[in-house]
Amino acid sequence: MPFAANNPDRKSWLHVDKNSDFPIQNIPFGVFLTRDDIITIGTRIGDTAIDLGALHQLGYFDDIPLTDDIFLQDTLNDFIADGRKTWRAVRNKIAQIFDAENKTLKNNVKHKEIVLFRLDEIEMQLPVHIGDYTDFHSSIEHATNIGAMIRDFDNALLPNWLHIPVAYHGRSSSIIPSGISVHRPQGQTFPDGATEPVFGPSKAVDFELEMAFITTVANDLGEPIPADETEEYIFGLVLLNDWSARDIQKWEYLPLGPFSSKNFASSISPWIVTLDALEPFRVEGPKPIKPQLPYLHFTGKKSFDISLEVAVQPKNAKETIVSKTNFKHMYWNMSQQLAHHTINGCPINAGDLMGSGTISGPTTDSYGSMLELTWAGEKPIKMKDGSERKFVNDYDTVIMRGHCEKDGTRIGFGEVSSQLLPVFVKKK
Repeated sequence: MPFAANNPDRKSWLHVDKNSDFPIQNIPFGVFLTRDDIITIGTRIGDTAIDLGALHQLGYFDDIPLTDDIFLQDTLNDFIADGRKTWRAVRNKIAQIFDAENKTLKNNVKHKEIVLFRLDEIEMQLPVHIGDYTDFHSSIEHATNIGAMIRDFDNALLPNWLHIPVAYHGRSSSIIPSGISVHRPQGQTFPDGATEPVFGPSKAVDFELEMAFITTVANDLGEPIPADETEEYIFGLVLLNDWSARDIQKWEYLPLGPFSSKNFASSISPWIVTLDALEPFRVEGPKPIKPQLPYLHFTGKKSFDISLEVAVQPKNAKETIVSKTNFKHMYWNMSQQLAHHTINGCPINAGDLMGSGTISGPTTDSYGSMLELTWAGEKPIKMKDGSERKFVNDYDTVIMRGHCEKDGTRIGFGEVSSQLLPVFVKKK
């Protein structure tokens, strides 16, 4: 089935600003609460949200074999489980319905009142039920920076890093959509000069700029997925802020890796941009430094040119852009990550979330965490309001954005924005 929805010449009868992340060529998927307190699956063109459940009930998808309730659910899991053929058919149909030359819905005032919403009339929800969450560690720049802090630059990468896409299993219950605030975590730390650990609020709360891909049902127990087949099982991508408490992490991470320093919160953008929509933005990734085992080999371009930025906004102040980088810098790509994840026969389900790991670039202003940007607090960042940051302060809002742009077409992810609140105190 062709990528008809990606036609760069297509225009929509809905208004789309010139620099919108959501032209008719995007057609992301999400879940939102409507003005009538109904949760539905939808998409977005420009600043208009589209109720796909209502669109389906009105007969606009009658030529696609879909169950009656496929869009009348509070998660995208069942739709994602239907597979790439269905995703592509639905995207193509949406593009056709909202094409500037198609007057069927455009001239039907009654249907438009049912189907279309302003963004201030909806409330975005977590788009999928995330059964499992895996976080990779796939940026060589990030791994080198962190390794240099712990050891030195000559021994920054551990012996396995250039051979496998390193990862750990995270906690899915604390993954939240953009707009939900996060409380500063408490835990054990081992301050410099101490002889015993202490308990208290983390003094080094950090963001991690990541992207994450969401999968469909992919394999049976025991069945690996070849690297060149993995994209059949990747539905789309979101922005991910994998919040971290660096002082807690430093004390707890050996020998099994991060635990409470990571699982207190991870924030994702609410609109899932499909892999199909990103097709025009494929690029070559970094060349392997060492030979990789055959199961990690792939053909074609598996990296994507996605510009990313992070802003920190103090309370009642303007935001400061603290980092600009690109997803294309990732040493291990999504196909290699999923191939490695399943080489032992681990089954992958619809709605599983796979984080890229912190995305850092080659320059000091392209690092994807405060730990790197300030070099563990040694080089504080000055905000526009004159204050300084070593890590994230209480009441700071961290905002991450991402988009692709080529030949006049821009496909974006919107943003993931979360405010850090003080330690949780139970109300009496």
